Amino acid sequence: MKKIEAIIKPFKLEDVKEALVENGIAGMTVSDVKGYGRQQGHSELYRGAEYVVDFLAKIKIEVIVNDEDVDATLNVIVEAAKTGKIGDGKIFVTPVEEVVRIRTEQRGSEAV
Repeated sequence: MKKIEAIIKPFKLEDVKEALVENGIAGMTVSDVKGYGRQQGHSELYRGAEYVVDFLAKIKIEVIVNDEDVDATLNVIVEAAKTGKIGDGKIFVTPVEEVVRIRTEQRGSEAV
């Protein structure tokens, strides 16, 4: 199994969620996060004073999938989240050693 973490623009959350559900992803965790990459933040005016916003609002989606579903899931996320502009986000894939559903005590793929 693999954990897929996607950092995306907030307004793309619904598109990504719908695409994942349509492709059989049963559950996900969504978090509001802040960060920056190549965008390096931006300047804004507030009451006549300029200040720098170093960290930009992003959304992190986490899903656990079986190894054979990784490529398809990545493609779904990329297609749904992509705007073609800087700051579209990143996706990270890491191995998952074990999953346990607390309610039923199921383990492994059954718990996903």
